[in-house]
Amino acid sequence: MVRPPKPTPPKGELSEMEKDPLSVKLEVDSFDGKIHVEWEPEASVTPMGQLPFFIQFLKTGHRFEPWINDCPLTYKSPNAPQKVDVIGSLMLSILSGHKRYAHIGTIIGDKVNAQLLGMKKIVSDDSARRGLKKIDEDEGVEWMQKHLHLCFDPLLTIPWIMDVDVTVKTIYGHQEGAVNGYNPMALT
Repeated sequence: MVRPPKPTPPKGELSEMEKDPLSVKLEVDSFDGKIHVEWEPEASVTPMGQLPFFIQFLKTGHRFEPWINDCPLTYKSPNAPQKVDVIGSLMLSILSGHKRYAHIGTIIGDKVNAQLLGMKKIVSDDSARRGLKKIDEDEGVEWMQKHLHLCFDPLLTIPWIMDVDVTVKTIYGHQEGAVNGYNPMALT
């Protein structure tokens, strides 16, 4: 069987195989100004590597500053941490996959992402915990609900269609295609 030759791209353009996506410097806008992100193929993978792009989304979408400004956390002491540092530390910890306050200690040394979010520092887990305790529960729920709705309410004004594949079926027992493994229906 003779295969036809592969089409060649027009002169002056690189084929997809010739392009090196890792050699591209990307400009990202942060709360600390514009930065350039560049990939290093030999570097270790980190869960925080994509954070500059999320920070750009928060900035250009005007999501972070109003969320911080509307937060019902208030301090009276001039020695208290800034609100952005407390709430930002909690957010960075959650984005890092942490589920406990004590895990905030693992990101305390991360000056880069804190600076990109416009923070002065990452606070300790005790400061974050005390800060959340200072927020009245009803005010906190109202604050979070308001900003959650600001994210998705505009989308609900646009007509949309939910495309569901109803041909998917769960196979049990000894039927053709059944495999041994986790069966969520057996737990109920």
